[in-house]
Amino acid sequence: MDAHRVVVVGGGILGTMHALEACRRGWEVVHLEADAGPRRASVRNFGLVWVSGRAAGPELDLAVRARELWEQLAAHSPAVGFRPDGSLTIARHADELALMAEAATQPDAAARGFELLDADGVRDVNPSVRGEQLGGLRCSRDAIVEPGLVLGALRVTLEATGRYRWLPRHQVVDVGTAGGGRPVAVDQLGGRHEGSAVVLCIGDRLSGLGGRIGAALAAAPLRKCRLQMLQTAPAHERITTALADADSMRYYPAFDLPGRAGLPEPAATTSEAGMQLLLVQRAAGGLTIGDTHTYDEPFDFAVEERLYDDLRARAEAVLGWPLPPVVRRWAGVYTGVTDDRIYYRTTIDDGVVVVTGPAGRGMTLSPAIAEETWEELTR
Repeated sequence: MDAHRVVVVGGGILGTMHALEACRRGWEVVHLEADAGPRRASVRNFGLVWVSGRAAGPELDLAVRARELWEQLAAHSPAVGFRPDGSLTIARHADELALMAEAATQPDAAARGFELLDADGVRDVNPSVRGEQLGGLRCSRDAIVEPGLVLGALRVTLEATGRYRWLPRHQVVDVGTAGGGRPVAVDQLGGRHEGSAVVLCIGDRLSGLGGRIGAALAAAPLRKCRLQMLQTAPAHERITTALADADSMRYYPAFDLPGRAGLPEPAATTSEAGMQLLLVQRAAGGLTIGDTHTYDEPFDFAVEERLYDDLRARAEAVLGWPLPPVVRRWAGVYTGVTDDRIYYRTTIDDGVVVVTGPAGRGMTLSPAIAEETWEELTR
């Protein structure tokens, strides 16, 4: 396909990375976003580039490549807030530490930057962890970006190319064909946006698109997940790594090892709400803490305070000191695949591609997913 113009639909992290990759390859980009600015999963997440939990094989390979791309992006767009801080998963029971030891001996442990630590080693790496613990698993390849800043920073970089046009408040409702068979995205006001290709990164907007796009999405192996998170006021000290509790090992496929069967029986909230603790400090000092996983639609419009109580208690147990006051709470929704794919990509027509469904891996994997899409589009 000759390099010309692409219409990218969706202003979240996945769409923005596709726009960035297109500009890098010399394409002109028209970038459409339904809202005045992204307000969905791309700004309601931890900002974690999470290599540690990815499944062995292609998913881990994609995460390692994405981590490389994030570091390269940060060199040109420092406002994304990239910090190679790594992570610590904390063990409070011997069975949890045993599973971490098992993970640290896997053939791909070096690619993840795994290092098993005793209790003193945990405190050396992150002095803020003063709760009771037996040790932890460090992942030096994990990193942090600032979800509230990333998209704006990348659009500044895009605009500097002179080949990029940002069009918020343009909700695409269908994709048709223009003269010469070129695809054209049609917005809610009847505006037509023509290109050599249309890439739809629609996030959790799985309805509202007509024609073959809507039909394909209706049959796609996708489901939504709702989560709850919170953010505190600035903490009194610098927390040197991202943190996770051992319940996260029930959720991430990297720990789908024989030792996982030996983990202690989960608390009721863990089972009922898909609970795990992830904690990351924002550049301004506040702590972003989560999260839960609910799949049964329709989702409740309200958040559940008991789940926030649980998250606060988990965080304070790991840290060993009281959290600062909570200043923000929110729910978010993302879309994930239900089969064994890492994410969902399908070609509807010549030059018309839908990319969605990375689930909670979107912030981590988006640069590498965009690279894969463009390799397919331009071969």
